[in-house]
Amino acid sequence: MKKEPSFQYYASSVHTTTQHDLSSFQTDALVVFLSEGDVGRGKASEIDQATNGLLSKLIEQGELSGERYQCTSLFEPAGLTASHLLIVGLGKREHVDAGVLFRAASSASRQLATSPRSIVTFVADAHWTDTQMEQAVAGAMSGMIGQDLYRSKKKQVPFGKMIWISGKKDAVHNGSLLGDGVNLARHLVNLAPDDLYPESFAEHARAAASKTGMEIEVWDEKKLAQEGCRAMLAVGRGSYRPPRLVLMHYNGRNDSSQPDIALVGKGVTFDSGGLSLKTPDGMLHMKCDMAGGATMLSAASTIAAMKLPINLVAAIGLVENMTGSAAYKLGDVITARSGTTVEIHNTDAEGRVVLADVLDVVRSMNTKRIIDAATLTGACVVALGLDVAGLFTNNQSLCDHVIKSAHDMGEPVWQLPMFPEYDSQIKSEVADIKNVGDGRWGGAITAAKFLEQFVGDTPWTHIDIAGPAFAERPRPWIDGGGTGALVRTLISLARSL
Repeated sequence: MKKEPSFQYYASSVHTTTQHDLSSFQTDALVVFLSEGDVGRGKASEIDQATNGLLSKLIEQGELSGERYQCTSLFEPAGLTASHLLIVGLGKREHVDAGVLFRAASSASRQLATSPRSIVTFVADAHWTDTQMEQAVAGAMSGMIGQDLYRSKKKQVPFGKMIWISGKKDAVHNGSLLGDGVNLARHLVNLAPDDLYPESFAEHARAAASKTGMEIEVWDEKKLAQEGCRAMLAVGRGSYRPPRLVLMHYNGRNDSSQPDIALVGKGVTFDSGGLSLKTPDGMLHMKCDMAGGATMLSAASTIAAMKLPINLVAAIGLVENMTGSAAYKLGDVITARSGTTVEIHNTDAEGRVVLADVLDVVRSMNTKRIIDAATLTGACVVALGLDVAGLFTNNQSLCDHVIKSAHDMGEPVWQLPMFPEYDSQIKSEVADIKNVGDGRWGGAITAAKFLEQFVGDTPWTHIDIAGPAFAERPRPWIDGGGTGALVRTLISLARSL
């Protein structure tokens, strides 16, 4: 029997020290950050002095520039005990923020993780804020993990120990928790669909809840039927693996007041398109259609691990969208949990049908605000490309809050309109609404308009992560596969509530 790769939490292997003598530091590799034309400041200056001006000479020769994410390796540099010195560029100092530091540290880590290393030491600059420190640590943890879960010989090998030379001990600790959160989301997305399905995803959620002390309940198909979650059940009918709804509760204020926020995730563990069958090329990476659920599980468990003083509920709707003999059909009319009737025009527009029930569940909990994340539409990728998540809202104040959190983390998002004129495009002649708009135009917006029908007056923002959730090709700072997009943004949002 094939054994599913297990997720390894790494935070306990991240350490900090205040040792200041870089020339005698014992480590397999030493990582130093360099701004463009800035060797005269910060830790890079100390390295330059210890190596008798080596960095300055390389800059003069055009071999070293500090260009953003450029990694330059120097082996056995005179004046240092470290056998490998890696200089990673940050670009212009005035443009360095938390997002740049996340990707720069990840770029350095990814390059070094191609070989086994017992100890890798990163040198932080004293001017970094706590937030920047956290994001650099999280990035370094992300970069050393690849998507090669099933390869006998790994392309990337996690370091035995990571050390940060910094006086910000709490920031390093929080950054390591953030790194684990991002990597958990990536791990779940990278699992093969025969290993990750509704029931096994729920078991991963139980493990995360057990580690962080969250309360969890899992609704099986019988409970879903009792609760009237007919939309979820309809989408899941075509698979022999029945749906699950995961509900995770965290009470960081130790009171029973209403949740400050509900984090709702789409968890379609594999999407064949159902009877509206996808092409082979379109289906190849559809193991990633549960990335919204992975994002919310990872964000919620990290919030709990960091013991943030908020109350939250995370809700993840888990289904497989397959083509079995009982699969739901075009022309079917489904009565969702809220009582709204939905005419099915396309079985490949299944994520919104699943979320209809999940959103109604959390709305009935009287949450103060709802955020959902989903790989919902290809139309959002057409509009915004592969790197930008789309935002849609019924409450501008909440959406502005999400935008600021995303900006602070360096995760690009863009708000699209929700004008009432779009409502008419999801009206049905035989039911209350249909699950697609009129034609191909504005598909990401009409999908969001569909979701809006199930949140009532609760402040709500929908995040379409169809573009940034999965990287088909590597980047300097990350291997291909799951990216953990928006996990850091949601944690930043929770910290600001």
